[in-house]
Amino acid sequence: MQTTFLGTRLSAAVIAALSSLTFSCAATSSGVSQQAHDIAQQTIIVDGHIDVPYRVHEKWVDVSEATEDGEFDYPRAVAGGLNAPFMSIYVPASLDNSPQSTQLAHQLIDSVEAIVARAPDKFAIAKSVADVKSQFAKGLISLPMGMENGSPLQGDMANLEAFYERGIRYITLAHSQSNHISDSSYDLRRQWKGLSPFGKTLVTEMNNIGILIDISHVSDDAFYQVIELTKTPVIASHSSLRTFTPGFERNMNDDMVKALGKNGGVIMINFGSGFVTKAARDWRDGLSKARNALIKKVGADSPELEGFEERYKEQNPYPYSTLDEVLDHVDHVVELVGVDHVGIGSDFDGVGDSLPIGLKDVSTFPNFVQGLLDRGYARKDIEKILSGNVLRVWSEVEAYAATH
Repeated sequence: MQTTFLGTRLSAAVIAALSSLTFSCAATSSGVSQQAHDIAQQTIIVDGHIDVPYRVHEKWVDVSEATEDGEFDYPRAVAGGLNAPFMSIYVPASLDNSPQSTQLAHQLIDSVEAIVARAPDKFAIAKSVADVKSQFAKGLISLPMGMENGSPLQGDMANLEAFYERGIRYITLAHSQSNHISDSSYDLRRQWKGLSPFGKTLVTEMNNIGILIDISHVSDDAFYQVIELTKTPVIASHSSLRTFTPGFERNMNDDMVKALGKNGGVIMINFGSGFVTKAARDWRDGLSKARNALIKKVGADSPELEGFEERYKEQNPYPYSTLDEVLDHVDHVVELVGVDHVGIGSDFDGVGDSLPIGLKDVSTFPNFVQGLLDRGYARKDIEKILSGNVLRVWSEVEAYAATH
């Protein structure tokens, strides 16, 4: 069974989900206009990074139905108008340089395929821009995949080809530690001073095969080396701006954003409060210092450490960022390089209890759209931010690979 809604064909599963939702101004959040809801429902929304696969790896839950925890499930995605969330195939840095990293990546891809197999009337794997667009027309939620941490490649281009065949369409070169590809922004050891020799070769091979290069997490030196080597635009799948979080290298500084703009790429704004405001970063630093001080006093095995973070939060409430502060990051990118180079990379299911007020799960994308409307963004520019920019980059990567 299919019907049309706002000009788009919807599957029976979507109709069922919509039947339990009311898209009036007061339905999901106050102050959200029908226009914002309409834009969210009528436009493809691509989120560059959602950590569902690792979430269900740690504690299985059926995201094709409503779930009690987490930030993503099918009903909430339908409510928010989310059509193409990149499923993060996240491999912890602790598994670097081990066969287990490759094994885990394949298992996480299996879990995405299982989500689709359980609910083919709701979800579909997307391996191309054409897939995303055709599945949107059918009322299906596309599940493209990106690999967070290139460790599973294990220095073998045959693994790159294997993961491409399985649907990986971007690779975040490193994660929290330097690996065999690249230095990490979080790792003080800069063993490669940017990219490794293999990493430099990998950039060319990713260009040629049609996998987007994701520069989130890498060191500044690695970023600039990627920009110099790549023949296609790159993405930052879930990064925000360092100007609002001074000293936090994980975010991009203004010069990097300008270089990304010249490259034709897109920075996809991370919603986590620690990525958005200095206050949230300072809170996390304070927590770490207080915990380390307690460990020094009582020892790492002391029972006093149990529930330490909860006690710290009670005494020092977490300074959640706000929707407006997230939008400040969008505005700043637009001021630096224009509206063609910014997108969404929420990090839902990946940043714990740190999401901003007004952006707590995937049902809240209309709030984001409303915020853009309130700031004077035209609909055509909102559509670029929601998906047009990253789909353009993905299309250019596909086109380059088709000729190489």
